[in-house]
Amino acid sequence: MKKNLFLGLTLLVGLSVVSCKTKESSFKKAYEQAKAEEMAQQQTPQRQQPVQVTPVQTNTQNDPVDTNVKVQTERLDVLNGGSLKAYNVVCGSFKSADNANNLRNTLVNAGYNAQVAKNPETGMLRVIASSFDDKTDAVRSRNDLRAKYPDAWILYRTY
Repeated sequence: MKKNLFLGLTLLVGLSVVSCKTKESSFKKAYEQAKAEEMAQQQTPQRQQPVQVTPVQTNTQNDPVDTNVKVQTERLDVLNGGSLKAYNVVCGSFKSADNANNLRNTLVNAGYNAQVAKNPETGMLRVIASSFDDKTDAVRSRNDLRAKYPDAWILYRTY
């Protein structure tokens, strides 16, 4: 009885394996059809029109700037760098002097006159990328810096 049961199970397993076999001909047919479509596409000449590029000329000095931006006011003491003017573009705020100096060095290497200043009341170190007497110039600089530093903001320095 065990022999017949084992033989029957073996036969069922064998039939199930054979019946699940993929049909190579169906894959071959799909491959040949895709290859024919690819060949037809390559034989059809495609015209490419030359693209005309018109350079964009911008004059940021004459562009209107929205000066109704929020400006934070703080008292600052310069730690390193030059002197600060009234409107300052801040790219980062840190508690750690190392982090502030690393960002300052990055900005200096990018061509900015960056400085680190400290708010004596909060102890926060502000990394200032640029400093201006005019709010409009500060807004322009902040807008340019936001491409790389999206959280850049303007700080009005009090004494």
